Amino acid sequence: MKLIVGLGNPGREYEHTRHNVGFQVAEELARRYRVTLKAHAKWKARVAKVAEIGDGVLLAEPTTFMNLSGWAVREIAAFHKLGPSDVLVVVDDADLPLGRLRMRTGGSAGGHNGLKSIIQELGTVEFPRLRVGVGRQAGELKNHVLGRFSADEKAHIDAAVKRAADAAELFAREDILAAMNRYNAAPAADEDQA
Repeated sequence: MKLIVGLGNPGREYEHTRHNVGFQVAEELARRYRVTLKAHAKWKARVAKVAEIGDGVLLAEPTTFMNLSGWAVREIAAFHKLGPSDVLVVVDDADLPLGRLRMRTGGSAGGHNGLKSIIQELGTVEFPRLRVGVGRQAGELKNHVLGRFSADEKAHIDAAVKRAADAAELFAREDILAAMNRYNAAPAADEDQA
């Protein structure tokens, strides 16, 4: 079994913000497999099981705020006896061009508070992650990631969310290396036009 965790912030005011792209990827997978992410208070997360992907996948969205996401990841992984290599964390990345995907087997938090929390709770940097580029604009980073996509950006990010869901599926069906080989090479949406 694999655990695919989409990170974001709970609450209507954060829906469809750049910081919630991880939630969008988890919700895209739930939609594809017609499952519902249901609240599990003991894990402080919304969770759904998808039996049809690989040996089974748990989709999760921590319902704590981003900087406390690690607690839910640790609890779910421990309950299901999953090692860090079985956990794929999907996050936004303002340092990547809009729509670019980057998968890694591990590494630093890169300034992302959700990843910092997970690293702290799991006690390791060695867990797969899938970063979805949300681009960067002039001004304060916090305002950018908590802002919504423009109409022009929306088509690009919707396509990126679908590709990220495909990448997460390949991770679960095969492994992180297969997913990295296929999706790290793909250009971001705006680079397709170049």
